[in-house]
Order: sequence, then structure tokens, then C-alpha cells
Amino acid sequence: MRNTAPFVRRPVSLTPLIDVIFLLLLFFMLSSTFSTFGEIELSSAAAGSAAPSEVTERAFVQLGAERLVLNGTPMALDDLAAQVEAGQVLVSLDADASAQRLTDLLVRFRGRDEVSLVVLE
Repeated sequence: MRNTAPFVRRPVSLTPLIDVIFLLLLFFMLSSTFSTFGEIELSSAAAGSAAPSEVTERAFVQLGAERLVLNGTPMALDDLAAQVEAGQVLVSLDADASAQRLTDLLVRFRGRDEVSLVVLE
């Protein structure tokens, strides 16, 4: 016995699809982290600016992934800010120095107006 009734296509309901999309949106919104990142103010030197101020002291820092050398003396990152009290700090980056390591160095001198940092290329 064959079914001779014509095939009737029912319209597809989009309600379950919309429900799944809203559930996925809710899941991703609740599982993501909304964290704020600290900001470090950087100023770039402009050519032809005002007359250069007289620098009384200069310190040369070599920054690598695992090493930190101040004027030829190896030291820890925490001790660096105590060693440099005023003047200009020239920072030379090794090839293996990361951006996070440089940021850690810049944070140590944040808010100290008597210290001028220059990052060398």
C-alpha cells in the first residue's frame, strides 16, 4: 500500500535557532573577562625642540630578558630605582628583552620627575 497523499513541507521554525544564539551570546559574555590594563605615559622626543637642559648625571642601563646592568654593574630590577636618584637614564634593549620587561622598568620610575628615561633603539 503506497502513500498517495501529497508531501506537504512545513515551514521551519526559527525560534529554537534564536534561542541557541542567545544562549551562546550569554555564555560568551559571562565567560569573558573584562579587565582594565594599567597605562604608562610615554612621550616621544621631537627634533628641533627647545634648548636641551643640562643633564647633571647619566646612567646607562642594559636590559635583557634575564639581565639588568646599570653602568656595568649587574643588579636586580627592584634595586634599580634606589640606585638612580636623578638625571637621565639611557636604556639599551637586548635582542631578547620583552615588552613586559621594559614595562616593568618604566613602572619603577613612574612619577619621578627628576629622572628622565630615554629608550635607545
